[in-house]
Amino acid sequence: MTSVETVDTSKLWDMIKDIKFGMFTARHGNGHLHSRPMTTQNGSDERGAVLWFFMSRKGDPVADISVSPEVNVAYADTGSDSYVSVSGTARVVEDDAKKKALFSTFAKSWFPGGASDPDLALVAVAIDHADYWDVKTNKAVQFFKMAKAAFTGIPPTDMGEHGKVRMG
Repeated sequence: MTSVETVDTSKLWDMIKDIKFGMFTARHGNGHLHSRPMTTQNGSDERGAVLWFFMSRKGDPVADISVSPEVNVAYADTGSDSYVSVSGTARVVEDDAKKKALFSTFAKSWFPGGASDPDLALVAVAIDHADYWDVKTNKAVQFFKMAKAAFTGIPPTDMGEHGKVRMG
């Protein structure tokens, strides 16, 4: 895979915009890493250096990030062979206007009180670093390259693009 390092987040957002759920991983109070599917709430005008999520104030993820705010959110679109891993720092944000702006009908199924539901926590993940893998080679070519690598013992090359986004 070719590697590109950039601070432009447009490639990152192009890759995750249609992926409904990300696996949100935080360190639990017992020290173990716990992953949960979460819906990224960012709209098309919110594609900067922050991922937005709605979580239950009473849930483990909010408790986890209050103790250890370093998190990872992983996205996968196996149909298009696109994979993204985002590392960042999470915090609960008290911003009623932002909650209202991001709130959707889908979110109402979890928070029936709407954007003002007292259990609704708005969580911002400030992106520190992201890696992405975007494989444009068709499956037959990928299979051939992997089979050749298995036979020759030489790892395959040019399987797609691997890029990094560093925010600081």
